[in-house]
Amino acid sequence: MPKYKVFIDGSSGTTGLRIADRLAGPAFADCIELLAISEENRKNLGARAEAINRADLAFLCLPDAASREVVPLLRPDVKVLDTSTAFRTAPGWVYGFPELHGQRAALRTTARVAVPGCHASGFIALARPLVELGLAAADYPFTCHSLTGYSGGGKKMIAEYEGSPLPAGYDAPRAYGLTLHHKHLPEMQAVAGLAAPPVFCPIVDDYYSGMEVAVPLRMELLAGKTPAEVAGALAQYYAGEAQITVHGLNDLPADGMLSAGGLRGTDKMELYVTASPDGSQMLLIALFDNLGKGSSGAAVQCMNVLLGLDEATGLE
Repeated sequence: MPKYKVFIDGSSGTTGLRIADRLAGPAFADCIELLAISEENRKNLGARAEAINRADLAFLCLPDAASREVVPLLRPDVKVLDTSTAFRTAPGWVYGFPELHGQRAALRTTARVAVPGCHASGFIALARPLVELGLAAADYPFTCHSLTGYSGGGKKMIAEYEGSPLPAGYDAPRAYGLTLHHKHLPEMQAVAGLAAPPVFCPIVDDYYSGMEVAVPLRMELLAGKTPAEVAGALAQYYAGEAQITVHGLNDLPADGMLSAGGLRGTDKMELYVTASPDGSQMLLIALFDNLGKGSSGAAVQCMNVLLGLDEATGLE
């Protein structure tokens, strides 16, 4: 097996560090060579571009502006996986969610991949099949609530939550994005195939990692479909996918509750489908780790597809 040269631009951030840890592990010992850059050149644009151009594949774990700055300097054949929001709806970039129909084939033939946002991953996993399969119209009025651990906010937020004393109000859930202009909205709309963005309420809470994304449905707006048909369509859509499990209708834990931290430390996503007793309402829930399938795990999964490795290599 060839040894691919990989460079991580922005390896000191939360996502970059986790990708670096994964690639340095035994699963990739025989196939990945991590390239390094000196500390003094870590913010030098020319040095960064030179390092990427020596690689077969690079992860950009950078702010949007820094990603946009370096991409024009790169060889077109270097495979690039960008983890920022800079290119998630950009022409010429493939959205890095292999389980969506058509995406795995597109990933195999591209050199530019936009790794999905964490909140967006849960929403799109639930909404995209409904629109694609014709169960929900493109103009269905989707809403979404998403609960995440504080690690999703990066180093600054992690330091705030783990510092002493804990800032006032941080010991309870905090809704944010209250002006309805969250950075994940463009990809949520575009990749799900919606005519307008969903009404989206993200919430951060005082636990490290784990994510729970909830999408309610009003059945009278779903073209006469029943809850059983919606549940069956989701199950069929993701049939055979190793990283995504779809539970049966109203198949919940014995206590009827789902913990947002239930899949922390994994790269899996589990989809739950519930309905009201009269079948007039449904609730779709995506459960996963914001640092796994919502971030570094998704990035490594996409890398595996691009390099022709077993897709599950290095995943938990």
